[in-house]
Amino acid sequence: MSSSLVNPLPFNPVLNHLPVYQPGRPIEEVARELGLPAADIIKLASNENPLGPSPRALDAMRQAAGQVHLYPDGNAYYLKQHLAGKLGVAPENLILGNGSNEILEFVGHALITPGSEVVVSQYCFAVYPIVTHLCGGRLVEVPARDLGHDLDVMSRAITERTRVVFVANPNNPTGTLAPADAVRRLLNAVPSHVLLVMDEAYLEFLDEPLDLLPEIRSGNRPNLLLTRTFSKVYGLAGLRLGYGIGRADLVGALEKIRQPFNINALAQAAALAALDDDEHLRRTRENNRQGLRDLAAGLERLGVHFVPSAANFILARVGEGSRVFAELQRRGVIVRPMAGYRLPEWIRISVGTPAENARCLAALTELLRR
Repeated sequence: MSSSLVNPLPFNPVLNHLPVYQPGRPIEEVARELGLPAADIIKLASNENPLGPSPRALDAMRQAAGQVHLYPDGNAYYLKQHLAGKLGVAPENLILGNGSNEILEFVGHALITPGSEVVVSQYCFAVYPIVTHLCGGRLVEVPARDLGHDLDVMSRAITERTRVVFVANPNNPTGTLAPADAVRRLLNAVPSHVLLVMDEAYLEFLDEPLDLLPEIRSGNRPNLLLTRTFSKVYGLAGLRLGYGIGRADLVGALEKIRQPFNINALAQAAALAALDDDEHLRRTRENNRQGLRDLAAGLERLGVHFVPSAANFILARVGEGSRVFAELQRRGVIVRPMAGYRLPEWIRISVGTPAENARCLAALTELLRR
Protein backbone atom coordinates (compact mmCIF):
# COMPACT_ATOMS: atom_id res chain seq x y z
CA MET A 1 0.00 0.00 0.00
CA SER A 2 1.31 3.43 -0.90
CA SER A 3 2.40 5.54 2.05
CA SER A 4 1.09 8.60 0.20
CA LEU A 5 -2.52 7.60 0.81
CA VAL A 6 -4.48 9.64 3.34
CA ASN A 7 -5.07 7.69 6.54
CA PRO A 8 -8.84 7.27 7.03
CA LEU A 9 -8.61 7.10 10.83
CA PRO A 10 -10.46 9.96 12.55
CA PHE A 11 -7.47 11.40 14.39
CA ASN A 12 -8.07 14.03 17.04
CA PRO A 13 -8.03 17.32 15.07
CA VAL A 14 -5.78 18.83 17.75
CA LEU A 15 -2.93 16.78 16.27
CA ASN A 16 -3.03 18.85 13.07
CA HIS A 17 -1.48 21.81 14.85
CA LEU A 18 0.34 20.12 17.73
CA PRO A 19 4.02 21.12 17.93
CA VAL A 20 6.49 18.25 18.08
CA TYR A 21 9.22 18.24 20.71
CA GLN A 22 12.65 17.83 19.14
CA PRO A 23 15.08 16.31 21.66
CA GLY A 24 18.84 16.65 21.52
CA ARG A 25 20.41 14.15 19.14
CA PRO A 26 22.04 11.08 20.74
CA ILE A 27 25.70 10.35 20.10
CA GLU A 28 25.00 7.03 18.39
CA GLU A 29 22.67 8.60 15.83
CA VAL A 30 25.18 11.30 14.91
CA ALA A 31 27.97 8.73 14.70
CA ARG A 32 25.97 6.62 12.22
CA GLU A 33 24.99 9.63 10.14
CA LEU A 34 28.46 11.16 9.86
CA GLY A 35 30.50 7.97 9.90
CA LEU A 36 32.41 9.08 12.98
CA PRO A 37 33.50 6.86 15.87
CA ALA A 38 31.04 7.36 18.73
CA ALA A 39 33.98 7.73 21.12
CA ASP A 40 35.12 10.82 19.22
CA ILE A 41 31.81 12.66 19.68
CA ILE A 42 30.84 14.81 22.65
CA LYS A 43 27.26 15.77 23.44
CA LEU A 44 26.57 19.20 24.92
CA ALA A 45 22.96 19.40 23.80
CA SER A 46 20.55 18.10 26.43
CA ASN A 47 21.65 19.63 29.75
CA GLU A 48 22.76 16.26 31.11
CA ASN A 49 25.22 15.74 33.96
CA PRO A 50 28.68 15.33 32.34
CA LEU A 51 29.96 13.52 35.43
CA GLY A 52 27.39 10.78 34.97
CA PRO A 53 25.25 9.22 37.70
CA SER A 54 26.21 8.79 41.31
CA PRO A 55 28.37 5.69 41.93
CA ARG A 56 25.92 4.83 44.69
CA ALA A 57 23.06 4.94 42.16
CA LEU A 58 24.95 2.58 39.84
CA ASP A 59 25.52 0.11 42.68
CA ALA A 60 21.85 0.29 43.66
CA MET A 61 20.73 -0.43 40.09
CA ARG A 62 23.03 -3.45 39.86
CA GLN A 63 21.49 -4.86 43.02
CA ALA A 64 17.94 -4.14 41.82
CA ALA A 65 18.54 -5.64 38.36
CA GLY A 66 18.08 -9.18 39.66
CA GLN A 67 14.45 -8.40 40.49
CA VAL A 68 13.32 -6.78 37.25
CA HIS A 69 11.06 -9.75 36.49
CA LEU A 70 8.82 -8.37 39.25
CA TYR A 71 6.64 -5.30 38.99
CA PRO A 72 8.03 -2.28 40.84
CA ASP A 73 6.47 -0.78 43.94
CA GLY A 74 3.55 1.06 42.38
CA ASN A 75 3.62 3.76 45.03
CA ALA A 76 7.44 3.98 45.34
CA TYR A 77 6.99 3.88 49.12
CA TYR A 78 10.64 3.98 50.20
CA LEU A 79 11.63 6.63 47.67
CA LYS A 80 8.71 8.84 48.64
CA GLN A 81 9.45 8.46 52.33
CA HIS A 82 13.12 9.35 51.90
CA LEU A 83 12.46 12.21 49.47
CA ALA A 84 9.80 13.63 51.77
CA GLY A 85 12.26 13.55 54.65
CA LYS A 86 14.88 15.37 52.60
CA LEU A 87 12.40 18.08 51.61
CA GLY A 88 10.65 18.42 54.95
CA VAL A 89 7.21 17.61 53.53
CA ALA A 90 4.83 14.68 53.93
CA PRO A 91 4.82 11.79 51.44
CA GLU A 92 1.28 12.86 50.60
CA ASN A 93 2.74 16.08 49.18
CA LEU A 94 4.68 14.16 46.51
CA ILE A 95 3.77 12.69 43.14
CA LEU A 96 6.33 10.89 40.99
CA GLY A 97 6.44 10.97 37.22
CA ASN A 98 8.28 9.41 34.29
CA GLY A 99 10.40 12.52 34.11
CA SER A 100 8.98 15.84 35.31
CA ASN A 101 7.40 16.10 31.84
CA GLU A 102 4.85 13.51 32.94
CA ILE A 103 3.93 15.71 35.90
CA LEU A 104 3.25 18.53 33.42
CA GLU A 105 1.00 16.15 31.48
CA PHE A 106 -0.87 15.31 34.68
CA VAL A 107 -1.56 19.03 35.10
CA GLY A 108 -2.91 19.23 31.57
CA HIS A 109 -5.29 16.32 32.02
CA ALA A 110 -6.45 17.60 35.39
CA LEU A 111 -7.05 21.27 34.57
CA ILE A 112 -6.78 22.20 30.90
CA THR A 113 -9.99 21.82 28.92
CA PRO A 114 -11.07 23.08 25.48
CA GLY A 115 -11.33 26.86 25.63
CA SER A 116 -9.42 27.29 28.87
CA GLU A 117 -6.27 29.44 28.91
CA VAL A 118 -2.70 28.75 29.92
CA VAL A 119 -0.25 31.62 30.52
CA VAL A 120 3.41 31.16 29.62
CA SER A 121 6.36 33.35 28.78
CA GLN A 122 7.84 33.75 25.34
CA TYR A 123 10.79 31.33 24.99
CA CYS A 124 9.24 28.99 27.55
CA PHE A 125 10.02 25.28 27.81
CA ALA A 126 8.62 23.52 24.74
CA VAL A 127 6.49 21.03 26.67
CA TYR A 128 4.15 23.74 28.05
CA PRO A 129 2.65 24.59 24.62
CA ILE A 130 2.50 20.89 23.71
CA VAL A 131 0.51 19.99 26.83
CA THR A 132 -1.74 23.01 26.38
CA HIS A 133 -2.60 22.27 22.76
CA LEU A 134 -2.97 18.54 23.36
CA CYS A 135 -5.66 19.23 25.96
CA GLY A 136 -7.44 21.77 23.75
CA GLY A 137 -6.39 24.83 25.73
CA ARG A 138 -5.51 28.28 24.42
CA LEU A 139 -1.92 29.39 24.93
CA VAL A 140 -1.46 32.97 26.14
CA GLU A 141 2.15 33.92 25.50
CA VAL A 142 3.54 36.95 27.31
CA PRO A 143 6.50 38.71 25.62
CA ALA A 144 9.83 38.00 27.27
CA ARG A 145 11.89 40.66 29.00
CA ASP A 146 15.60 40.32 28.22
CA LEU A 147 14.82 36.75 27.11
CA GLY A 148 13.42 35.95 30.57
CA HIS A 149 10.04 35.94 32.27
CA ASP A 150 8.20 39.20 32.85
CA LEU A 151 6.24 37.86 35.81
CA ASP A 152 4.33 41.04 36.55
CA VAL A 153 2.95 41.15 33.00
CA MET A 154 2.21 37.43 33.19
CA SER A 155 0.09 38.00 36.29
CA ARG A 156 -1.88 40.67 34.44
CA ALA A 157 -2.53 38.21 31.61
CA ILE A 158 -4.57 35.97 33.92
CA THR A 159 -8.32 35.99 33.27
CA GLU A 160 -11.35 34.04 34.45
CA ARG A 161 -10.58 31.51 31.71
CA THR A 162 -7.00 30.92 32.90
CA ARG A 163 -6.40 27.56 34.50
CA VAL A 164 -2.61 27.20 34.62
CA VAL A 165 0.47 29.44 34.67
CA PHE A 166 3.76 27.69 33.85
CA VAL A 167 7.02 29.26 35.03
CA ALA A 168 10.42 27.57 34.72
CA ASN A 169 12.92 29.13 37.12
CA PRO A 170 15.73 29.00 36.04
CA ASN A 171 14.26 28.98 32.56
CA ASN A 172 15.01 26.53 29.79
CA PRO A 173 16.20 27.35 27.13
CA THR A 174 17.42 30.82 28.12
CA GLY A 175 19.02 30.11 31.52
CA THR A 176 17.49 33.26 32.98
CA LEU A 177 16.49 33.50 36.64
CA ALA A 178 13.45 35.46 37.79
CA PRO A 179 14.05 37.75 40.81
CA ALA A 180 12.76 36.35 44.08
CA ASP A 181 10.57 39.37 44.78
CA ALA A 182 8.93 39.04 41.35
CA VAL A 183 8.19 35.37 42.03
CA ARG A 184 6.64 36.30 45.36
CA ARG A 185 4.46 38.95 43.70
CA LEU A 186 3.25 36.44 41.13
CA LEU A 187 2.54 33.87 43.82
CA ASN A 188 0.38 36.36 45.68
CA ALA A 189 -1.33 37.60 42.52
CA VAL A 190 -2.44 34.23 41.15
CA PRO A 191 -6.17 33.75 41.95
CA SER A 192 -7.45 30.60 43.59
CA HIS A 193 -8.89 29.13 40.38
CA VAL A 194 -5.44 29.12 38.70
CA LEU A 195 -2.65 26.60 39.31
CA LEU A 196 0.84 28.09 39.38
CA VAL A 197 3.37 25.48 38.25
CA MET A 198 6.92 26.44 39.22
CA ASP A 199 9.21 24.23 37.18
CA GLU A 200 12.39 23.91 39.26
CA ALA A 201 14.31 21.40 37.14
CA TYR A 202 17.53 23.43 37.50
CA LEU A 203 17.02 24.66 41.07
CA GLU A 204 19.86 22.56 42.52
CA PHE A 205 22.44 24.46 40.46
CA LEU A 206 21.66 27.70 42.32
CA ASP A 207 23.80 28.76 45.26
CA GLU A 208 20.93 30.58 46.95
CA PRO A 209 17.64 29.35 45.45
CA LEU A 210 14.30 30.80 46.37
CA ASP A 211 12.78 28.25 48.76
CA LEU A 212 9.06 27.80 48.08
CA LEU A 213 8.75 24.62 50.14
CA PRO A 214 7.44 26.53 53.19
CA GLU A 215 4.43 27.46 51.04
CA ILE A 216 3.72 23.75 50.63
CA ARG A 217 4.34 22.90 54.26
CA SER A 218 1.96 25.59 55.45
CA GLY A 219 -0.92 24.10 53.47
CA ASN A 220 -2.04 27.61 52.55
CA ARG A 221 -1.24 27.33 48.83
CA PRO A 222 -3.68 24.83 47.28
CA ASN A 223 -2.90 26.21 43.82
CA LEU A 224 0.92 25.85 43.84
CA LEU A 225 2.82 22.93 42.35
CA LEU A 226 6.61 22.66 42.30
CA THR A 227 8.17 20.26 39.80
CA ARG A 228 11.70 18.89 40.03
CA THR A 229 13.74 16.14 38.39
CA PHE A 230 16.48 13.57 38.89
CA SER A 231 17.62 14.10 35.29
CA LYS A 232 19.89 17.10 35.79
CA VAL A 233 22.01 17.49 38.92
CA TYR A 234 21.52 13.82 39.88
CA GLY A 235 22.59 12.56 36.46
CA LEU A 236 19.73 10.07 35.99
CA ALA A 237 18.22 11.39 32.75
CA GLY A 238 18.15 7.94 31.15
CA LEU A 239 15.92 6.58 33.91
CA ARG A 240 13.22 9.26 33.49
CA LEU A 241 12.22 10.29 37.00
CA GLY A 242 10.72 13.57 38.15
CA TYR A 243 8.40 14.65 40.91
CA GLY A 244 5.84 17.23 41.89
CA ILE A 245 5.39 18.85 45.30
CA GLY A 246 2.01 20.26 46.27
CA ARG A 247 -0.76 20.25 48.80
CA ALA A 248 -2.14 16.77 49.49
CA ASP A 249 -5.51 17.39 47.83
CA LEU A 250 -3.83 18.64 44.65
CA VAL A 251 -1.50 15.64 44.61
CA GLY A 252 -4.48 13.36 45.21
CA ALA A 253 -6.21 14.72 42.12
CA LEU A 254 -3.09 14.19 40.01
CA GLU A 255 -2.69 10.66 41.37
CA LYS A 256 -6.00 9.74 39.72
CA ILE A 257 -4.34 10.38 36.36
CA ARG A 258 -1.02 8.65 37.04
CA GLN A 259 -0.67 5.24 35.40
CA PRO A 260 0.21 2.25 37.60
CA PHE A 261 3.92 1.39 37.81
CA ASN A 262 5.00 4.57 36.01
CA ILE A 263 8.30 4.58 37.95
CA ASN A 264 10.38 1.50 37.19
CA ALA A 265 12.30 -0.45 39.81
CA LEU A 266 15.77 0.61 38.66
CA ALA A 267 14.79 4.28 38.73
CA GLN A 268 13.44 3.95 42.26
CA ALA A 269 16.59 2.21 43.50
CA ALA A 270 18.94 4.65 41.80
CA ALA A 271 17.12 7.76 43.02
CA LEU A 272 16.94 6.47 46.58
CA ALA A 273 20.72 6.01 46.60
CA ALA A 274 21.49 9.25 44.73
CA LEU A 275 19.66 11.32 47.34
CA ASP A 276 22.39 10.50 49.87
CA ASP A 277 25.43 11.02 47.66
CA ASP A 278 26.31 14.55 48.77
CA GLU A 279 29.82 14.29 47.35
CA HIS A 280 28.53 13.62 43.84
CA LEU A 281 26.21 16.63 44.12
CA ARG A 282 29.08 18.79 45.34
CA ARG A 283 31.31 17.75 42.44
CA THR A 284 28.50 18.30 39.95
CA ARG A 285 27.79 21.81 41.19
CA GLU A 286 31.47 22.76 41.22
CA ASN A 287 31.99 21.40 37.71
CA ASN A 288 28.98 23.41 36.58
CA ARG A 289 30.14 26.65 38.19
CA GLN A 290 33.57 26.36 36.60
CA GLY A 291 32.12 25.23 33.28
CA LEU A 292 29.83 28.24 33.05
CA ARG A 293 32.78 30.52 33.79
CA ASP A 294 34.94 28.85 31.15
CA LEU A 295 32.24 28.91 28.47
CA ALA A 296 31.38 32.54 29.22
CA ALA A 297 35.05 33.57 29.05
CA GLY A 298 35.54 31.73 25.77
CA LEU A 299 32.46 33.27 24.19
CA GLU A 300 33.59 36.71 25.32
CA ARG A 301 36.97 36.19 23.66
CA LEU A 302 35.15 35.32 20.43
CA GLY A 303 32.90 38.35 20.70
CA VAL A 304 29.83 36.10 20.85
CA HIS A 305 26.86 37.50 22.75
CA PHE A 306 25.44 35.10 25.36
CA VAL A 307 22.86 35.09 28.13
CA PRO A 308 24.32 34.83 31.66
CA SER A 309 23.01 31.49 32.88
CA ALA A 310 21.69 30.27 36.22
CA ALA A 311 21.38 26.69 34.97
CA ASN A 312 23.77 24.10 33.45
CA PHE A 313 23.83 25.47 29.91
CA ILE A 314 24.49 28.72 28.12
CA LEU A 315 22.60 30.35 25.25
CA ALA A 316 24.91 31.87 22.64
CA ARG A 317 24.06 34.07 19.65
CA VAL A 318 26.24 32.76 16.82
CA GLY A 319 24.49 34.09 13.71
CA GLU A 320 22.95 31.30 11.67
CA GLY A 321 22.29 28.83 14.47
CA SER A 322 21.35 25.84 12.33
CA ARG A 323 24.49 26.17 10.20
CA VAL A 324 26.76 26.52 13.22
CA PHE A 325 25.06 23.52 14.83
CA ALA A 326 25.65 21.43 11.68
CA GLU A 327 29.29 22.52 11.36
CA LEU A 328 30.02 21.77 15.00
CA GLN A 329 28.36 18.38 14.60
CA ARG A 330 30.68 17.56 11.71
CA ARG A 331 33.52 18.28 14.13
CA GLY A 332 32.08 15.81 16.63
CA VAL A 333 30.46 18.37 18.92
CA ILE A 334 26.69 18.15 19.41
CA VAL A 335 24.97 21.31 20.69
CA ARG A 336 21.33 22.37 20.42
CA PRO A 337 20.05 24.65 17.64
CA MET A 338 17.35 27.01 18.87
CA ALA A 339 15.24 27.62 15.76
CA GLY A 340 12.53 25.43 17.29
CA TYR A 341 12.30 27.99 20.10
CA ARG A 342 12.09 30.85 17.56
CA LEU A 343 15.68 31.79 18.32
CA PRO A 344 17.25 30.93 14.95
CA GLU A 345 20.45 32.91 15.58
CA TRP A 346 21.24 31.04 18.78
CA ILE A 347 22.60 27.71 19.97
CA ARG A 348 22.40 26.25 23.46
CA ILE A 349 25.57 24.68 24.87
CA SER A 350 25.30 22.37 27.86
CA VAL A 351 28.11 22.48 30.39
CA GLY A 352 30.41 19.47 29.94
CA THR A 353 33.62 18.38 31.56
CA PRO A 354 36.54 20.85 31.36
CA ALA A 355 37.94 18.94 28.37
CA GLU A 356 34.58 18.90 26.60
CA ASN A 357 34.04 22.62 27.18
CA ALA A 358 37.51 23.37 25.81
CA ARG A 359 36.91 21.23 22.75
CA CYS A 360 33.59 22.93 22.06
CA LEU A 361 35.15 26.38 22.31
CA ALA A 362 38.05 25.34 20.08
CA ALA A 363 35.67 24.04 17.41
CA LEU A 364 33.52 27.16 17.67
CA THR A 365 36.62 29.36 17.42
CA GLU A 366 37.78 27.58 14.28
CA LEU A 367 34.33 27.81 12.73
CA LEU A 368 33.57 31.46 13.53
CA ARG A 369 37.03 32.73 12.55
CA ARG A 370 36.69 31.09 9.16
